[in-house]
Amino acid sequence: MKQFTKLFSELDGTTKTNPKVDALSDYFDKAPEYDKLWTIALLSHRRPKRAVNATRMKEWAAEIAGLPFWLVDESHHVVGDLAETIALILPDHENESSESLTHWMEFIIGLRNLEENERKSEMARAWSMLSRQQRFVFNKLITGGFRMGVSQKLMVRALAAATGIEENLLAHRLMGDWTPASTTFEELVLSEDKDEKDSRPYPFYLAYPLEQPPGELGTPAEWQAEMKWDGIRGQIIVRNQQLFVWSRGEELVTDKYPEYEVLTGFLPDGTVLDGEIMPFRDGLPLPFTLLQKRIGRKKVGPSLLKKVPVIFMAYDLLESGGEDIRQLPLNERRKKLEMVVAEAPEILRLSETVSFDTWEELADVRSDARSRQTEGIMLKNQASAYRVGRKRGDWWKWKVDPLTIDAVMIYAMRGHGRRANLYTDYTFAVRDGENLVPFAKAYSGLTDKEIARVDRFVKQNTLERFGPVRSVRPELVFEIAFEGINKSSRHKSGVALRFPRISRWREDKPASEINTLDDLHRMMDLYG
Repeated sequence: MKQFTKLFSELDGTTKTNPKVDALSDYFDKAPEYDKLWTIALLSHRRPKRAVNATRMKEWAAEIAGLPFWLVDESHHVVGDLAETIALILPDHENESSESLTHWMEFIIGLRNLEENERKSEMARAWSMLSRQQRFVFNKLITGGFRMGVSQKLMVRALAAATGIEENLLAHRLMGDWTPASTTFEELVLSEDKDEKDSRPYPFYLAYPLEQPPGELGTPAEWQAEMKWDGIRGQIIVRNQQLFVWSRGEELVTDKYPEYEVLTGFLPDGTVLDGEIMPFRDGLPLPFTLLQKRIGRKKVGPSLLKKVPVIFMAYDLLESGGEDIRQLPLNERRKKLEMVVAEAPEILRLSETVSFDTWEELADVRSDARSRQTEGIMLKNQASAYRVGRKRGDWWKWKVDPLTIDAVMIYAMRGHGRRANLYTDYTFAVRDGENLVPFAKAYSGLTDKEIARVDRFVKQNTLERFGPVRSVRPELVFEIAFEGINKSSRHKSGVALRFPRISRWREDKPASEINTLDDLHRMMDLYG
């Protein structure tokens, strides 16, 4: 735990890439193998289920510290981080645990099997055995709020530096359905890739947003254009007569999409397709919000299968006949993909390319994307290999401009972390006659200076307080941007927005001129 706490402090103390890589590489070089395995798991979001909820942790910490619960709760709102709050209020201990990270991870997992009074006793014992910084890290491991600014790509880079194994090989080995209980560091990282599990997917290749004019990319003939589909990025794998479906979040979701099982008998053994899991009916995409009804279900019943049918929109072939073909140029992979999909059942579709001779022609197709239930255009260099992670140069997403609406802020909530003392999370409303109807929450899009100004307004114009939330005078107008809009019975407005954020502060517009609920509904009729 001492080594891992030191690593956490080093990673948390810098935003620069090279020092993070150096710290991780040094850790992977010196730490015990079982701790290295748990570190990889934690940085890959393979964390155990939470064993203690936030309220109980605050109650127990308040009791040990001899403080009233309300004060600890209020301190949490001010500090913005539960793990840090508890580490600060508990009596200071000079102890520095010599137990390993693995010991404490197994301790945390074991808490789930205890009665509440036993869990309370064990938590108190653990806090008494740890230094303040170790206690902070321990609390982070329990609460799940474990962020060190380390991407999977950065971790793989550090692991490659420590082991001498190529990054692309490591990235592939770390994919799949593994846990520290099911493997060892030797098996996962150091073993040669001869006996990989049949289910293991490939790391996904991700596109960058296109921010420059497309003409700067070169001649149109060098590029393949497709529609940008609105679904869940996934891979379909068929190996040894078994089918596996993976999401981009490295979740094995085969059971959630039983319709794909028919592909086991169709796709040749040793086939891996990259594409989009999409709700689809009568030859047309359905709104993404329908697919969300299936995402959270462990099992999908006949009724939901009928209401939300899916297809797999394939746009790349990564493995053919058991051979990794990611290094082939895109145009060659595309020809092979077309042959695989040519006689496929309707549930497997080919993402058709968009023909264009000039960038102006393609811009016209992009401007009409919403009417096709798509998000814009994907641009891929014809000569590109299928790489790992997000790389600049070969793949670009040219998304359609967002929808916007002007709204007034009616609620504000305190932020977290370094913004715990500022009101940074806002609720917005549109007019419905004489009433204001809330329809969206947003917390991104403002500069630090603008956030400070809004914070002053909130504190000077509060109408009511609800814990960390304040209702305010409806005076500040903002332009809210979003990617999509759909009907929703869960919201008072009757609509749900996709990816709402603040695009600009409309200081030029009074609250009397904001948009109306009818404007939102008309937008939904056009684009929902």
